[in-house]
Amino acid sequence: MNEFADKVIIVTGGAQGIGQCVANAFRQQGAQVCVIDKQRGSHFVGDIAKKEVLEVFAKTVVEKYGHVDAIINNATPAMQGIDTCSYEAFEEALRVGVTAPFYLVKLLKDHLRPGASIVNISSSREKMSMSQTESYTAAKGGISALTHALAISLAGRARVNAISPGWIDTESVVYEGADALQHPVGRVGHPMDIAHMVLFLCSEKAGFITGENICIDGGMTKQMIYHNEHGWNLSFSEEEK
Repeated sequence: MNEFADKVIIVTGGAQGIGQCVANAFRQQGAQVCVIDKQRGSHFVGDIAKKEVLEVFAKTVVEKYGHVDAIINNATPAMQGIDTCSYEAFEEALRVGVTAPFYLVKLLKDHLRPGASIVNISSSREKMSMSQTESYTAAKGGISALTHALAISLAGRARVNAISPGWIDTESVVYEGADALQHPVGRVGHPMDIAHMVLFLCSEKAGFITGENICIDGGMTKQMIYHNEHGWNLSFSEEEK
């Protein structure tokens, strides 16, 4: 018998990419999956950056099911850098990446069934950066901190954990050479690498885990890479020299 049979699972940003893979994995386990996404489809269509949309979505779920067993905060904030990101765009990224997960949990906390689990999708970028990624990186750092705060506030009501994916290919591209070799496991990640961990964290097997952020990146953030090693070559433009 599937562990998630008839359990009610919420997945934000669940119409594509990692979120879609997670939603499908739960469906295969017999769960009732409630997806919210801006992309058109048979799911609840709406922008989680808007307070009123979250309120209607939460009300819809509660009216239909009466309770929630897991919330997967997966929706992705936009990535813009300090040179081009406006005040409004930065604020929007934080609403999608931090405020919406907080508010959705707040709206549903009294409807969480015993043994409930919340999984926040952060990123390895919450502890490392590329140039011009401030909006995304700040949002991912925020949801990582929100995770351990919620884990304490919801103690006894729900376990709260985060996953920090590294490079995950959502387009079914075959990466070889330096792209693969900079990962100690020898390949770029797949959405199912994340979905497997989400299901584990929502299962009884993870009953003693809360407040944690698990990095799933093929070891990439642990490997030191220097110029001309592992097929990687650092080059500069004339402006940077």
